[in-house]
Amino acid sequence: MHVVTTPTGQIGRQVVEGLLRAGEPVRVIVRDPSGLSAEVRERVEVVRGSHSDLDACMEAFAGADTLFWVVPPALRADSVVGYYEDSTRAACRAIGARGVKRVVAVSTAGHGIETNAGHLSASLAKDRMIEETGVSFRALQATAFMENLLWQTEAIRHQGAFFWPQPADRVLPVVATRDIAAKATELLLDASWDGQGGVPVVSPDALTPDGMARVVSEVLERPVGYRQLSLDAYREAMIGHGASEAWAQGLVDMAVARNGGAYDEHHRTAAPSPTGFRQWCEEVLRPAFLA
Repeated sequence: MHVVTTPTGQIGRQVVEGLLRAGEPVRVIVRDPSGLSAEVRERVEVVRGSHSDLDACMEAFAGADTLFWVVPPALRADSVVGYYEDSTRAACRAIGARGVKRVVAVSTAGHGIETNAGHLSASLAKDRMIEETGVSFRALQATAFMENLLWQTEAIRHQGAFFWPQPADRVLPVVATRDIAAKATELLLDASWDGQGGVPVVSPDALTPDGMARVVSEVLERPVGYRQLSLDAYREAMIGHGASEAWAQGLVDMAVARNGGAYDEHHRTAAPSPTGFRQWCEEVLRPAFLA
């Protein structure tokens, strides 16, 4: 039995689909089962509740061989590290109590991010908690998601640009969530591994934001530019979109770490995943933009 958290999220949904295609039994933890497609609801076991709740984890992990773990965003959290740790504490208790054999979690790429790197540091803190249970564990060390650009379709449409706090001329490593989900599914289906470690997940590209803008322009067949936000403007924009001061500061600290090269070594040395940025723009961004 495979347990999947965030089964309606952009990565968890794809993991569920991959496991079901393989004919595997799947159990999901979800607050609102109506967010699952009718086909998925018919084929999975559903534990209704929050995966930060011990009772839900104990119920879901009973008889489970593997667990796919994701900490979803919480814009109103008053502590980024505290939220990641609080979200994972119940799972760690249930992993040992229920004898889960292997855990795969979405984590982050990066070096020098153990502290003061916002959400990157928080993700590593979550990983350490899982490792301390002694379970066989793989952390999917992902770079920034290509899907983050989907939040900017309106800016692209109306302003002809997208906005991030990264320098226009510095490579920003990104990866498609489909590739993260595919690697997670591969690991969940493979019963041969044990121990603990990280698995970098990076794209084959080495594009700057300006380079991404050129690709977006070509795919959408319209001029699209890139404009760098100051860190203060980025923080205020996130607060304007409903983030708490702590969550917004965590995003700023993460941006500073990225700008300082946190992802560079993983991006340079890891085997690339299959989806390039142009392919992603053609298959994901363009349909979303035209919808």
